[in-house]
Amino acid sequence: MSNNSILATLALFIVAAIIFSLWPELDLAAARHYFGTGAFAGNGSGERTLRRILHFAPLVVPVAMALLWAAPKLGLSHPVRFVPSGRSMIFVLLSLALAPGLLVNGIIKEYSGRPRPVHVKEFGGPSDFRPWNSFDGACRNNCSFVSGEVAGSTWLIAPASLAPEPYRTPLMASALVFAGLTAWLRMSFGGHFLSDVIMALLFTLLAVQVLYRCVIVKRPGAG
Repeated sequence: MSNNSILATLALFIVAAIIFSLWPELDLAAARHYFGTGAFAGNGSGERTLRRILHFAPLVVPVAMALLWAAPKLGLSHPVRFVPSGRSMIFVLLSLALAPGLLVNGIIKEYSGRPRPVHVKEFGGPSDFRPWNSFDGACRNNCSFVSGEVAGSTWLIAPASLAPEPYRTPLMASALVFAGLTAWLRMSFGGHFLSDVIMALLFTLLAVQVLYRCVIVKRPGAG
């Protein structure tokens, strides 16, 4: 994760923020794609089951990595050749706690005020639609902007970036596909607007990249 990739992600985030600020109707247009016959499409038992799987799957990864890290220290052997370092564990746990944890779910979602698609008048709800950047909507907590579940899924790019080649690139690509599937599912439920999921993905990716540079990449002369 180079400085160039960080700048590219930051540029994409800024472009997305500007686009959805200038044309907030894009969010309503995208949400209408999933709305019909008075309800959003993602209301079946299959979709609900898939959401539970996608929601909790990212939590399995740090637990598994912690077990792999602790096993040799406890005198236990395992068939997996990859053993994460202490620095890697710090990066994984810190990025999880800060990006989808504190910043997204603890701060942004609590204060954005944005009602979810299922709650706005355009889709049969009681609240007025608000652009992502208004922060004056009717929602009081756990609001639509940004998507916490997409942030959690995107966070999988963090442990994927630690895998040795030739596994690193396909695992990082798989993490982004996983995040895209989560984004699609949340929109189909009427749980998030398009800007919520795109900016959650880019924000989390940016945070992970910055932490990778701070924790994993040693500066010249560092111990």
